[in-house]
Amino acid sequence: MQKFIGFLRLMRLANIVTAVSDILAGIAIAGYITNTNWGQLDWRPVILLVLSTIGLYGGGVVFNDVFDAELDKVERPERPIPSGLIRKEAAASFAMLLLLLGIQQAYFVHPEGFASPTTLLAIATALAAVVYDKWGKHHGFLGPLNMGLCRGLNLLLGISILPASLPLYWYLSFVPIVYIAAITMVSRGEVHGGKRTTLYGAAALYSLVIAAILVVAISRNNGLYAACFLLLLALMIFPPLRKAVKNPIGPLIGKAVKAGVIALILMNAAWAAAFGSFYLALVIVLLLPLSLWLARLFAVT
Repeated sequence: MQKFIGFLRLMRLANIVTAVSDILAGIAIAGYITNTNWGQLDWRPVILLVLSTIGLYGGGVVFNDVFDAELDKVERPERPIPSGLIRKEAAASFAMLLLLLGIQQAYFVHPEGFASPTTLLAIATALAAVVYDKWGKHHGFLGPLNMGLCRGLNLLLGISILPASLPLYWYLSFVPIVYIAAITMVSRGEVHGGKRTTLYGAAALYSLVIAAILVVAISRNNGLYAACFLLLLALMIFPPLRKAVKNPIGPLIGKAVKAGVIALILMNAAWAAAFGSFYLALVIVLLLPLSLWLARLFAVT
């Protein structure tokens, strides 16, 4: 039982819930639900995409702990691998299995071969995650972009439920790239403390993200609906970041990172509202208490 819980800890369950919200936001952007009566909706591709992101995100974060095993012996000895609860080799096999399952589920969304956009996006997401885990996070500039790319691809994975929507909305993936880059910048100081200039930079990127979503929402005459969720987003990410700016020590920075990660759910609810899927936006918001509850049981970072 302890080992089972250890594998769940490796997967960062609270974060996986935020990845599911990426998929739902992408589905809303594609118009899959907006243009369909919910009672007549084919839920099979939605479920497959949710399962896909669980595998892709879970595999990515497990590989992160695999590659960080030696460093975690010093900085985070309580984690499953350095504590000896889970063998490094077992964790690596588990991570690979999750990634393969994620790609497999994406393949079944549009079973047209590995050349389908959904399958290619799943493969690209898996590769981007492993590149970040092994090399990307060690680069000051490329690391945050690499991590952001994983989220951008995840949003596109949701949009690919209707492949014809990808050429129309591919550019929206830059918004989560910027948002995650901001979180990654902040997280650099989570263990030993950070710099105020970095935190101010993250605040500027957060503001840019909120402004970008609002502009898109206004252009689609859904500005008021999206603004409600964007306000909640701002209220969740800026107060802990402000505290970290005042005193950039590790614990306060960790809280700012945790808030930024979980607040992805509110950002994705804003996307759904911006594209007229108000009810889906409310469904996405309901993932927030689940993620917060899981964050109390399992580490977010």
